[in-house]
Amino acid sequence: MILLTGGLGYIGSHTAVELAEAGYDVVIIDNLSNSKIDVVDKLEQIIGSPVKFYKGDCQDEELLRRIFMENDITAVMHFAGYKAVGESVEKPIEYYDNNINATLALLKVMKEFGVKNFVFSSSATVYGRAKSMPIYEDFEVSAANPYGRTKLFIEEILKDVQHADNSLNIAILRYFNPIGAHKSGLIGEDPNGIPNNLMPYITKVATGKLDHLNIFGNDYDTKDGTGVRDYIHVCDLALGHVKALKKLETAPGLVIYNLGTGTGYSVLEIVNTFNEVCGNLVKYEFAPRRAGDIDVCYASPEKAEKELGFKAQHTLKDMCESSYKFEKNNLK
Repeated sequence: MILLTGGLGYIGSHTAVELAEAGYDVVIIDNLSNSKIDVVDKLEQIIGSPVKFYKGDCQDEELLRRIFMENDITAVMHFAGYKAVGESVEKPIEYYDNNINATLALLKVMKEFGVKNFVFSSSATVYGRAKSMPIYEDFEVSAANPYGRTKLFIEEILKDVQHADNSLNIAILRYFNPIGAHKSGLIGEDPNGIPNNLMPYITKVATGKLDHLNIFGNDYDTKDGTGVRDYIHVCDLALGHVKALKKLETAPGLVIYNLGTGTGYSVLEIVNTFNEVCGNLVKYEFAPRRAGDIDVCYASPEKAEKELGFKAQHTLKDMCESSYKFEKNNLK
């Protein structure tokens, strides 16, 4: 069985579906701090079989031991963690405590039970302000905020742990910008509270939950003045995790991969594409830049394609249509 921490969240839930479709059994732990319990039912509808779920926190070592005792865990995919950049600046202690200590608890219990395969959700944030584009895995790493530093510190911890025990197989996956939703419309990005990310903000404007979208900055050094990012469909990203798991089954040691498309889209391109495929539903206004935002960020996906056989398939239109379908299906 594959243990998914934070498995009811946006990326974890989509990965649960891809793993099930690839023939793996999954067990999920989630404390519901930024996810919803009804995702269990929705996953069962999509997968067509019961989903084993434990409500709790990854820092709870006793609960982790119970999960490992009750299930034949062969690998861990670690999605759980706080992830809002702005909040991390306001609450650095909480971010370091939660993100790092949860990982340490997992690694400790994995060691006790002899589990050797670990997939970690890292982030393109660890590249800081990259010196050039596209971004390759061997670029220098740095971080501009506490959230990014937690990812960076965990990467260093994982390198040290694997160096001490070379029978461990660890995949560090540096995500770019996941958007989109499952084709069923049952699961998607549904954060608690006001969204931090672009697409759920767009869809909430489109369905009338919010009045308009603020585009932060229109004076960047890009083709239309708005920031450019590498947006990848969440189902492609989830498939990347299945490919990474299969790689770990060949005992490669520690490996690092970017998961992105290699294409940069501007914020205006996203909004205009959404309006084109879903009707002109999104009003927007320009607002001042946010502190710490950079002009352009997109991946080189070459290594993941070469070593994992992974290549993103979904188009920007797919991402917009599936996001809107999910939001409409989940109007409350």
